[in-house]
Amino acid sequence: MLSEAAQDYVKQIYLLERRDGKASTSALAEAMGVSAASATAMAKKLATLGLVEHSPYRGVTLTPPGEKVALEVVRHHRLLEVYLTQTLGLSWDRVHSEAERLEHVLSEELEAEIDRVLGYPATDPHGDPIPTPDLVIAAEPAQRMAELEPGQVAVVRQVPDGDPSLLRYLAGLGLVPDAPFTMVEKAPFGGPLTLDVGGRQQAVGVELAGRIGVEVTA
Repeated sequence: MLSEAAQDYVKQIYLLERRDGKASTSALAEAMGVSAASATAMAKKLATLGLVEHSPYRGVTLTPPGEKVALEVVRHHRLLEVYLTQTLGLSWDRVHSEAERLEHVLSEELEAEIDRVLGYPATDPHGDPIPTPDLVIAAEPAQRMAELEPGQVAVVRQVPDGDPSLLRYLAGLGLVPDAPFTMVEKAPFGGPLTLDVGGRQQAVGVELAGRIGVEVTA
């Protein structure tokens, strides 16, 4: 059986590939909070297991078996986040760390039962798509908030998770999945964006806006 540490690495490689198009060793080390040497050593170990392809200066790439492992862990994690918020009432800024602890011990039978009880959710509380039982995952929102122009109306579809303080900040602004808003103004030279969220004007930094997935409605 694959160790929890190895599963964490495979999942993180998948997330980096999905976000950046690649998973460099340095980015993997930073995401895992370890040294570059430790990340390289694990990448070599995963390569011997046939889960990744690793070559110097080119980073790490998941093989089909590696992607299957990653998607299974991602499915467990995101289903658990929905369960913890909807069934146990935990706030969305707490569920990521709890799901990190539980994702490795969830049996396939319990996973299927949680999925059924929840009504087969398509996304987690942060708008991230949940892989299906067949490990098919939907595309993430193609458009980012920072790309909108003044006057456009959109709906929040996905926010970055993993940082409780950031999630509390976004909740305070009203920027949660399915929340509608209007782009009011974009300050020049990388200045903040001004949004109308539920009749209140809110300022959002351009870097953060680039991490929020949206769907334009008008």
